[in-house]
Amino acid sequence: MTDHLFEKHGAVHLVDLSSADDVQLKTISREMGLALSLDEMQRIRDYFAGKERRPTDLELQALGQAWSEHCCYKSSTPVLRRHVYGIEEDRIVAREDAGVIEFDDDHYYVAALESHNHPSAIEPYGGAATGIGGIVRDVLCMGAQPVALIDPLFFGPLNYPHGRLPRGVKHPRYLFKRVVEGIRDYGNRIGIPTVAGQVCFHDGYVGNCLVNVGCIGIVDKRHLMHSRAEHPGSIYIYAGGKTGRDGIHGVTFASEELHEESEEESISAVQLGDPITKEPLIHACLACVEAGLVEGMKDMGGGGLSCVCGELAYDAGYGAEVQLDKIPLKEADMEPWEIWVSESQERMMLVVHPDNVEAVLDIFEQWDVEAVPVGTVIEEPLVRLRYHGQCIGELDLRFQVSGPCYQRPWETPSGRETADPTFAMPEDVNEMVLSLLAMPDIASRSWVVRQYDYEVRGSTAGKPLQGPVGWQTHGDAAVVKPLRDSFRGLAVTADVNPFYMTLNPYHGARAAVDEICRNLTAVGARPDSIGDCLNFGNPEKPERMGELHEATRGLGEMARALHLPFVSGNVSLYNETPAGAIPPTPSLLGIGIVDDVRRCVTTPFKREGNPVYLVGDTRQELGGSAYYRWLQRKGGRVPRTDPARLQAGMDALHGAINEGYVAACHDVSSGGLAGCLAEMTMGGTGAEVCLYGMGDLRTDVKLFSESNTRWVAEVKKDAADAFEALLGDVSCLQLGTVTGDHLTVYDGDDMHRYVHLTAAELRQRWQALLPDMMG
Repeated sequence: MTDHLFEKHGAVHLVDLSSADDVQLKTISREMGLALSLDEMQRIRDYFAGKERRPTDLELQALGQAWSEHCCYKSSTPVLRRHVYGIEEDRIVAREDAGVIEFDDDHYYVAALESHNHPSAIEPYGGAATGIGGIVRDVLCMGAQPVALIDPLFFGPLNYPHGRLPRGVKHPRYLFKRVVEGIRDYGNRIGIPTVAGQVCFHDGYVGNCLVNVGCIGIVDKRHLMHSRAEHPGSIYIYAGGKTGRDGIHGVTFASEELHEESEEESISAVQLGDPITKEPLIHACLACVEAGLVEGMKDMGGGGLSCVCGELAYDAGYGAEVQLDKIPLKEADMEPWEIWVSESQERMMLVVHPDNVEAVLDIFEQWDVEAVPVGTVIEEPLVRLRYHGQCIGELDLRFQVSGPCYQRPWETPSGRETADPTFAMPEDVNEMVLSLLAMPDIASRSWVVRQYDYEVRGSTAGKPLQGPVGWQTHGDAAVVKPLRDSFRGLAVTADVNPFYMTLNPYHGARAAVDEICRNLTAVGARPDSIGDCLNFGNPEKPERMGELHEATRGLGEMARALHLPFVSGNVSLYNETPAGAIPPTPSLLGIGIVDDVRRCVTTPFKREGNPVYLVGDTRQELGGSAYYRWLQRKGGRVPRTDPARLQAGMDALHGAINEGYVAACHDVSSGGLAGCLAEMTMGGTGAEVCLYGMGDLRTDVKLFSESNTRWVAEVKKDAADAFEALLGDVSCLQLGTVTGDHLTVYDGDDMHRYVHLTAAELRQRWQALLPDMMG
């Protein structure tokens, strides 16, 4: 229907948009894979009409990439401006491909968090692996050495009935297995430890799993790079892997809903990772940076060459001229537009002064990494493309990067919180505790963690699994010592609770900030910054936009009150299938500063006779809790948080850890106080506690409420008075003492014993689930 509008012109096709009616404009967008709306196609038509020429297919493809939701945030930018932009901006040194914040007098830390959801739903191994590859490049292009990886993952239930799977959807167990393998193989092979993350299972992720990946790096302040050119006449040097047809239309694919035919139609949008090329590429790039040979550097991620070449120049007020026929190719018969928009992996673009080109090429040759000059920075603010002598594209960069921005209609999500259900407390609380420990969202993650080399580089001071060999339990945050000659550390954690988010996106998002702060504080760190990956459904649906508004409102309020900047962020929309949208999932990366990694504390109970304290207040807040889910009870109130109370608790507990008063600490989260005490007991040493001082709440509420801003701390016996004095007005209750190898819990006037379980019994139930299900 539109063939007559395309005319072959040398290596490209000219497209007659001026003669196309609205139906034909939409057809062109669909058939070319542009994922542009009618309004956007009309705007492009008018632009070229003003130029009095027809666009080439390459130019249309470039605009499709640049104007995708994934690249220009056309739906989310107004929401972000309203709720999260501008918080503690004076602390942000740079926010480009990754965010940069001061670590010490001589160094910055660099952080990035992104999604690779749609590719992982189609081809989970490659999608997850290339997610890691892309996030490492984001940190690398700031001149930083990557030092740690983070992987928040979200899947449907592992026992989901095959007969209920929507057509075209892979089973959660297969997706989970292959995603973990992809992260494992890529991260381990490039020698970067995967130290933190989360794994969540929820019915809402059956049709669209979420694979979020983060990276932390460290850079000498003298070597910080920016993603921009510095001078006209500087040379673009392409370095790394060859360009192929893998990854074509990756960003437009990520900007649409998944459907039954997505795998068949979009498998070529999934990139192919090559960690064996990436590892020397990292070394070569850093060697060039440290030698002072590079003006600017950027990774070829979303949109490939079509985005990176223009963005490097545009951010400096210049333009670029690129010789497309110089690009190293995997396949000789690639069309120019395919070369221009391919998202093949392991590629970097460096901007180098002409005098330094030979030195840069020599370094890449030493590392056996392909590198070739492909273009020049020019004065004019446009990108001009030549291919075997023919000019095949010329776009004003202002037009290319000024994508559309929409004030999407939205509505506040309908109230999903209801009154607490009425029911009798389970008679066998012992069995209830064991059952909760075997729930997919609480059970041991060692099946995942032990596949990752979290010790590589020798800088993981605080491990993801903590305790004696054979008796390890989950840590709240990992701690990395990034510098050889300093004991200063970075604590890293990730969190969001989709069960809270489903009931109340606003309070669920606030609770996520509370938990990452609790996790960081529990190991002895001061929360320093947040990274956010905002995973939501179709923004063209008002209720989905309402969830985004409410969640970002909650995040912004907490970050502003706690003076925490958003160091890096990403928005992933259209996480939706005909079966429905994912739960609103603002996945958070929390980064904290540790003054001295030798003072950090771990989760397991340590020494007989030490007192055990509950820090923080417990309320009847069971909405979305593991307890209610196990009992299949609906309703209840999602836990609330007060940032002033949270700040006071963090300050007091951080001071106590720094003073050496605390022997063990763990935050109270999923599974409530019972889950927290059980995980602390799994190190082999138990505790005897009494809940009587917690007030008039029913015993099961005391045990299983998931109220925010709470920790359990084991305090050294001779420091108890000093600990209580330091906490001051912060709520603090001595529950009991460390003793034996049992967790024993009493409550009531009659001191009834509700829980009496050995560490071995707790571990057996906690450890069994994932190995039993995954083999």
